[in-house]
Amino acid sequence: MSDSRPSVLVVHGLWMNGLETLWLRRRLDARGFAPHPFSYHSLHADADEVVAALAAQIATLPPPVHLVGHSLGGLMLLKLFERAPAQPPGRVVLLGSPVNGSCAAAAVARWPVGPAVLGRLALNELVGERQCAWTVGRELGVIAGCTSAGMGRFVSHLPEPNDGTVTVEETRLAGMTDHVVLPVTHTGMLASAEVADHTARFLHGGVFVEGVPPA
Repeated sequence: MSDSRPSVLVVHGLWMNGLETLWLRRRLDARGFAPHPFSYHSLHADADEVVAALAAQIATLPPPVHLVGHSLGGLMLLKLFERAPAQPPGRVVLLGSPVNGSCAAAAVARWPVGPAVLGRLALNELVGERQCAWTVGRELGVIAGCTSAGMGRFVSHLPEPNDGTVTVEETRLAGMTDHVVLPVTHTGMLASAEVADHTARFLHGGVFVEGVPPA
C-alpha cells in the first residue's frame, strides 16, 4: 500500500551518517509526514557529489517533497537549489545551519590537523563569512538554538546567543520566510520534540507559530 502522506527528506550534518535524525524522523512520521533519511560522507564527499545524490533521491519520492537539513546538511540544500533549482514543490527547513559561515569551524580550520578534521566539504562550505540570500520561490524556515552547550565553545569564542556550536546570527538568511530561536543545543535539536513540532508546523503551513505572522 502506497504512502499518500507528504514526503520529507532529512539531511544530516557534519560527522554524522543519518542515524542521528531518527528521533526527528519518527516525530515527523507521527505528525503526518513520510520521512526519509539522506546520507552522504561528510568528510570525503564534495558538493557536486552531494547535490547529484540529493537530486537523485528526491526524484524517487512522490511530490510534494519537503526538505529538512541539519547544520551542514542545510547548506547542502541551499547548494542544491543554487545548482538545480527545478525541484518538486515543497517547503524547506534548516536546523542550526550556519548560512553566514561558522566561526567555530574557522577556528578548527586553523589547527594543524584542522583541515583533516573538517574535511574538504566543510572547509568549503563552513569556513569564511558568506553573504547568502534565499531567492527560490518556495517557503524556507530556519530554526536556531540558544542553549550554549557544545564543543564549539571550546574551540572559539562564540558570540551569544548560540547553540554551543553555531550562533543565532550565523543562521539568519536574507529572504527566509520565518525564523525561530528555541532552547536547544546544536546536536540536541535533533532529539527535541519542540523542534519537531515547529518543523512539522512549518512544513504543514509555512509558519512556525500558528496565528503569528512570519518575522
